[in-house]
Amino acid sequence: MKKRYLLAPGPTPVAEEVSLRMAEPMVHHRTPQFSAIFAEAAEDAKYLFQTKQDVLILASTGTGGMEGCVTNLFSSGDKVLVINGGKFGERWGNISETYGLNVVWHKVEWGYAANPKDIESILNQDKEIKGILVQASETSTTAAQPIEALSKLTRDRDDILLVVDAITGLGVVNLPMDEWGIDAMVTGSQKALQLPPGLALVGLSEKAWKFADKSTCPHFYFDFKKERKNLANKTSAYTPAVSLVIGLREVLKNIREEGLDSVFKRHNRLARATRAAVEALGLQRIAPDSPADSATGFFVPDGVDGAKLVKSMRDDFGVTLAGGQDHWKGKVVRIAHLGYVDTFDVVIAISVIEMALTKFGAKVELGKGVAAAQKILLEGYQ
Repeated sequence: MKKRYLLAPGPTPVAEEVSLRMAEPMVHHRTPQFSAIFAEAAEDAKYLFQTKQDVLILASTGTGGMEGCVTNLFSSGDKVLVINGGKFGERWGNISETYGLNVVWHKVEWGYAANPKDIESILNQDKEIKGILVQASETSTTAAQPIEALSKLTRDRDDILLVVDAITGLGVVNLPMDEWGIDAMVTGSQKALQLPPGLALVGLSEKAWKFADKSTCPHFYFDFKKERKNLANKTSAYTPAVSLVIGLREVLKNIREEGLDSVFKRHNRLARATRAAVEALGLQRIAPDSPADSATGFFVPDGVDGAKLVKSMRDDFGVTLAGGQDHWKGKVVRIAHLGYVDTFDVVIAISVIEMALTKFGAKVELGKGVAAAQKILLEGYQ
């Protein structure tokens, strides 16, 4: 027998009660019964986004929400500043260039955050920039970006938007959309929302909706104005992912019951415990100066093939973690601690890392990482 554990940064585990709710008999999406479910999910999404604005629910992955932000808020030829600190920052730029936007690339070394002063300098030098596109949490590098500091550069200006990919940030750390002045924020169902892939949620500020009125980029399926009009009638423009919306209502209800402050503290505790464990094992941690609370990464020791290590943890030990991407392929391991994850998921993750590294000949002290994590994890029980 081999019990399997999913501890990669997406898809993340789904709670049994949520899975059972989604497994109930299918309902028709154009009925009062489903409209009530859809409306409840959309209203609770405002609590998660910390906004009074509408939150759109799209049948799509998070990337669809990102593409929708580009095509609904900007026009071909518009200039946008893309903070590229990893694979998903790169994706912002690729989407923008696909639709003819003029991308100003601001490259940040992988594992580090952008310096807000550098961004301010760029904006002061180029008044034509109409948007900053950035990740709240760059999943490929486990680094967090300074969203609050960036919001201070845009919130008092009518001619520029702050557009945030919060796919592994929302529901993990505090990202108060209205308070900070975030203009567009995207998340996906398979991360902190503890659901299977298939939903994108997008919130837009009043300023962003004014940009949408002027946008000339082509779009059909991802038409935010059409979705907003249908949302007022408790439905979506096109066939929604019915079962996922039912699950979303359940998850958002649970988040509201736990309370956002408790949700953020839980994720921070798990993150700090994981980071302490990695350091106790003498491993070089990724993103030492700006760690995300969604996932923790480390470089594998010299002489260890990271790709084979991740494969062994998955196939031999039954624990799925994530490896590296691009030039970090085979060099790093990423441990997720977001969504439906708690104390003993972290213990399992650190245990398998200790055991697998030992199997691959690395010199680590079994139990040392687990002990370091436990000291912090105990905070949740005192």
